[in-house]
Amino acid sequence: MSKIELIATATFGLEAVVKRELMDLGYNDLKVENAKVTFQAEERDIPRANYWLRSADRVLLKMGEFKALSFDELFEKTKALPWDEWIPEDGNFIVEGKSINSKLFSVPDCQRIVEKAVVEKLKTKYDTDWFTKSGAKYTIQVALLKDIATITIDTSGEGLHKRGYRSRQGDAPIKETLAAAMILLSFWNKERVLFDPFCGSGTIPIEAAMIGRNMAPGLDRNFASEDWPRVKAEYWKEAKQEAFKAMDTETKLHILGADIDRKAILRARDNAANFGLEEDIAFFIKDFREAELNNEYGVVITNPPYGERIGEVEDLRKIYEDLGARFEELDTWSLYAITADEEFEKYYGKKADRKRKLYNGRIKVDYYQYYGPRPPRKN
Repeated sequence: MSKIELIATATFGLEAVVKRELMDLGYNDLKVENAKVTFQAEERDIPRANYWLRSADRVLLKMGEFKALSFDELFEKTKALPWDEWIPEDGNFIVEGKSINSKLFSVPDCQRIVEKAVVEKLKTKYDTDWFTKSGAKYTIQVALLKDIATITIDTSGEGLHKRGYRSRQGDAPIKETLAAAMILLSFWNKERVLFDPFCGSGTIPIEAAMIGRNMAPGLDRNFASEDWPRVKAEYWKEAKQEAFKAMDTETKLHILGADIDRKAILRARDNAANFGLEEDIAFFIKDFREAELNNEYGVVITNPPYGERIGEVEDLRKIYEDLGARFEELDTWSLYAITADEEFEKYYGKKADRKRKLYNGRIKVDYYQYYGPRPPRKN
């Protein structure tokens, strides 16, 4: 089977998390760059990567990378790529693009040139002057960065954060991929209690339950490359069987989610039930100040509210103060919180052991990490 290159794209700040995920899946020939991790693979790894990656945004098939200083150069080098090996005669291909600090700065022109080059290459294999584009979808992307063109095809379709469980969501949901990354960056494991006091529609507790169960996050959705003739149906079947066999159905999980909004909790329960995780998470309507937390060495992972207006910000900072006071009492607990408020530490009342810059969508946020003591080892 021929070797291919795949790119797992990531939100800025999560590249190291995606790299670790790929290494855990057995991929070692990795190249980490801003917002992406490139890795050597085979065709059967396209389903596997799409099913398993929790914190990546998409899985792209890398068709080629080259320097392009003129449209002629972009056309000829794109035409030389093996499009005819991947796109069938009825392939529904479209071209998207972006350009940063490059001589070829007109994105529409770059898209037009790349589409023309793909058409000309496909004409060398298929005896036609007109492509109906009635078949499987192929989203081609031309990305220019400092005059280097990276040409890819998106194997995922919808972003990998679209797990399929969140049929109902709140006003300001956190992306599933970011929630998973927050958990993977913490010291939580499935033996410990996890509590989200601002759980909203339940994304963080649900992602934790999926990690605790070793449930592949992409099992309940479809991907663009499922319809590609080159990626055989047996590869998808193999990857799905592997994922089901890997699932932990025995461990008892201790995951809690609270919110003062009754509708949010109802949404969270529905979302958990969509993936059969309703027995693994206890959702309840309660102010975090009143939550009974007696378990030692628990872990809080949360996305507390943050706002823009002055009065709103003042109210939220009072929440941060109360949060700090509440967990000062629970000194064996660890706390991980993500917020756009750069003065979170001041109002929480303690400097974080570690602070990491991330993005929640387009909002720059900081991930504040407060480490409690390690639980004693079990005999």
